[in-house]
Amino acid sequence: MVAELLPPERVLMGPGPSNVHPHVLRAMSTPLLGHLDPAFLTIMNETMDLLRKVYQTENKLTIAMSGTGSAGMETVFVNLVEPGDKVIIGVNGLFGTRMVDVAERCGATVIPVKAPWGEIIDPQKVKEALEDHPDTKLVALVHAETSTGVRQPLEKISEIVHNTDALLVCDMVTSLGGCPTEIDKLKIDAAYSGTQKCLSAPPGLAPVTMSDRAVEVMNKRKSKVQSWYLDLSMIVSYWGEERSYHHTAPITMAYSLRESLRLIVNEGVDNVYARHALYGEALQQGLEAMGLKLLVNKEHRLHQLTSVCIPDGVNDAKVRSRLLEKYDLEIGGGLGELKGKVWRIGLMGYNAKQQNVTLMLSALEDLLIEEGASIEKGAALSKANEVLKRNVLV
Repeated sequence: MVAELLPPERVLMGPGPSNVHPHVLRAMSTPLLGHLDPAFLTIMNETMDLLRKVYQTENKLTIAMSGTGSAGMETVFVNLVEPGDKVIIGVNGLFGTRMVDVAERCGATVIPVKAPWGEIIDPQKVKEALEDHPDTKLVALVHAETSTGVRQPLEKISEIVHNTDALLVCDMVTSLGGCPTEIDKLKIDAAYSGTQKCLSAPPGLAPVTMSDRAVEVMNKRKSKVQSWYLDLSMIVSYWGEERSYHHTAPITMAYSLRESLRLIVNEGVDNVYARHALYGEALQQGLEAMGLKLLVNKEHRLHQLTSVCIPDGVNDAKVRSRLLEKYDLEIGGGLGELKGKVWRIGLMGYNAKQQNVTLMLSALEDLLIEEGASIEKGAALSKANEVLKRNVLV
């Protein structure tokens, strides 16, 4: 006899997935509808409206693609990029590197603009790249680099890009629902995200939004989109008024996304950002008070994802393993050139709350002491509580 599936309960404080909100889990247990059922089509309309509110946009083309955040990345590139197009991509972490790979697979000529992992892309370098390549079709940046915890400022770069004919594309997988995205205000032409981070839903859908300008570029393609599954010219007919069949939508995931967005909108988008900022600041100041160094300069840190430099002599894998064994607590290790050098700690969506700040700081202090690290005992919680007392959420 095969045993019932009973996975352990974890507090997921890595770079994603994050814990799913209980209301989202409950929504996922409701009965299935057909993907062309009028009741489900109403749910799709509601989901699009909620996505616009959370993305902070009026873009008509704002939908959820079937697939994880990486499917969102591919959707944007395969629909906007044709063989021979020039594309400028900011590379300051793993996901900028991945965008380069995806764009090259579309046949693009990629001009990378690089920065060290843990630092932002310099707007001046983007400007210089555009001057050197005035026929660039799009500029792509990671707004919230999940591999490092960097928040890329977009205001100046948007101004630079929109002084040309290029489109501005942003990876917002870790941004959406965690910090302002301001799609319309910043004139971002295309963005994509995932459901498993600050939206507090399971992985499985990729929210995508495109401006009218991007849609016009897409509609003027000379070649067929290389991916049938991700071809927006067909998929928008399913999400739009025609409701033409394309593929069977993941019904339960649509339920989860609608419920997660409903929770954010009802809490208030600005209140959600403030909550992430408060608890992220408390965690980061607590970690520094413990004597740990953070990878990213304070000015450009994400609140929802923090990269902590591993102290000398401390075993990376052992600490992460012990957190699971002793506290049922998951954090992430470093990727790429940061492998073995940092831990990545997430406070995303439903997980951005005081009890998780307290758990993380207490558990990490305990295990660092086990490892013989030199830390200031008790300082982390004291500093975090000081931050929380100074700043009260309305």
